[in-house]
Amino acid sequence: MRHFTLPSDIVDSAILEKTVSYLKAAKIRLPTFGELAEPAMNLTRNTPDDTDINAPNVENLNRIHWYNAPNEGGLVDVPDHFILTKEVTGVDAPIIVMNGGNFPMIGAHKVLPAYACLVVRLISGQFDPNYHRAIWPSTGNYCRGGVAISKILGCRGVAVLPEGMSQERFDWLEDWVGDPADIIRTPGSESNVKEIYDKCAELSAEPSNAILNQFSEFANYLVHYKVTGTAIDHVFSVVKGDSDLSLAAFVAGTGSSGTLASGDYLKKLHGTKIVAMEARECPTMLLNGYGEHNIQGIGDKHIPLIHNVMNTDFAVGIGHESCDHLSVLFNTKVGQKYLNKRWGFPKQSIKALSRLGHSGIGNLLASIKTARYLGLGKDQAVVTIATDSGALYKSERESTEIDDFPHGFDMIAAGEVYAQHLRAVSCDYIQELSHQDRCRIFNLGYFTWVEQQGVSLEDFDARRHQSFWNGLTEGIPRLDELITEFNCKTGMP
Repeated sequence: MRHFTLPSDIVDSAILEKTVSYLKAAKIRLPTFGELAEPAMNLTRNTPDDTDINAPNVENLNRIHWYNAPNEGGLVDVPDHFILTKEVTGVDAPIIVMNGGNFPMIGAHKVLPAYACLVVRLISGQFDPNYHRAIWPSTGNYCRGGVAISKILGCRGVAVLPEGMSQERFDWLEDWVGDPADIIRTPGSESNVKEIYDKCAELSAEPSNAILNQFSEFANYLVHYKVTGTAIDHVFSVVKGDSDLSLAAFVAGTGSSGTLASGDYLKKLHGTKIVAMEARECPTMLLNGYGEHNIQGIGDKHIPLIHNVMNTDFAVGIGHESCDHLSVLFNTKVGQKYLNKRWGFPKQSIKALSRLGHSGIGNLLASIKTARYLGLGKDQAVVTIATDSGALYKSERESTEIDDFPHGFDMIAAGEVYAQHLRAVSCDYIQELSHQDRCRIFNLGYFTWVEQQGVSLEDFDARRHQSFWNGLTEGIPRLDELITEFNCKTGMP
């Protein structure tokens, strides 16, 4: 399977030659993983500050990292983040939130794995922009990232996503795709991932369609391990300073499990516990369960191929109603007034909370659960991710207000939401994973990847061992060498 053969050399020289000629004519330089991990040292010379970060400009390839300034211009010395303290969370442990809303073009960090998955194909002669169509299966943000990268490269990108995702995602796609047929809506909503796979299986019958499945492309894992892991470590080192603060836990929604790879990076450096968040209504890890939910950004009912299950320490379930209702609380004038006047939330914290999308709110709640379960103190930090912006959920909030608050969202409703969904966060739906628990979750992936998707049993089982994942990460320098060699061939070193 291609999933297990990340290139250490050229796969098809004829395709590579065509791709080199194409990108040479377009004057496109491809940044390496190392450059994206530390852009201040490597990429500042290539990115004019006045380039529109929301446009498909080639310069924005150099902005696919965590160091973008929040005001859409230039770089910052430390990745954008905010810290939520006990007055907001109710727990002693400081919760550090990485802000993924500053990534270019899509305002979400999923453009990072989209770039990684395609660049690995380009540099090894597996993707010809003049011939192949890039098929981007996703529950929303990854396919938007893929369409953005495709447009910059001048190739055709096709988004495959459930029809029940937020309207803002579809509005963005309609503005970016060249043909409305390049937006393929599959049945269901966030948890209907198999329906996406079924459509991709149908599309793969056409040789020109290249399926870049984030759930099984190990480039997704590697780019988060290197780029996101490095960025989080940098933020933590700044927050820690000369104190005794430790990095006790890293929390991320399961999704494609790419972001969880940065937890593997942090565990090696700091012994950090890795916490995987999923929807309580679809408790795949907790109960091998199923169901529908609206925490957009954490597709489930299966275990991604790139999830390093045997290195995951906790599984936590968060109810989607909490994310829906807190999104209203954090983003309405009534809700913000309630938090400030009734509980004294600083205006800076309220502004930070409004930047959380649904999965970011889920990650925050899972962080609070983790801190409470472990009894973490003020010298033990939890770090998590705000994968996208609250701006992507305006239509969802409007629907929630109509459906769940028919008499209007007033101060009483704000108090009820705060008390039920933030103040009362408890230690339910959290499981500390034993070896047997990890094996159970790992084995669940067999039915998706071996029985349905044709991965060999030998390849599937190899992922049980940390030597497999260590071998993957040891290949990152070689991938960067291939990117550098490719850029030299295009005359863009």
